Amino acid sequence: QVQLVESGGGLVQAGGSLRLSCVASGSIFSINDMGWYRQAPGKQRELVAVITRGGNTNYADSVKGRFTISRDIANTVYLQMNSLKPEDTAVYYCNAAPNSPFVRDYWGQGTQVTVSS
Repeated sequence: QVQLVESGGGLVQAGGSLRLSCVASGSIFSINDMGWYRQAPGKQRELVAVITRGGNTNYADSVKGRFTISRDIANTVYLQMNSLKPEDTAVYYCNAAPNSPFVRDYWGQGTQVTVSS
């Protein structure tokens, strides 16, 4: 099993920056892709960014050019968020996809990001 713990959320003014971190522990050898999702009140959880084991990245159109996902060799994943907008306000969740399709994805508890206008 894998445990994911997010940190780095907080309150920031529009135009500001935050960096989220997600520390993975446990059976980290079983992880393939990792990513960040977010969920605003009353909204569906949506993919923000994903990074593969090989370092390839993909981003939601809404964050391209502003957010950067990265990953270190210990499977800690980061999300650098620049030029934040009020629309970015959400709970941000770290996700880790296992190697096996028979194993459910792992999720962190979430960290709140609030961007004031």
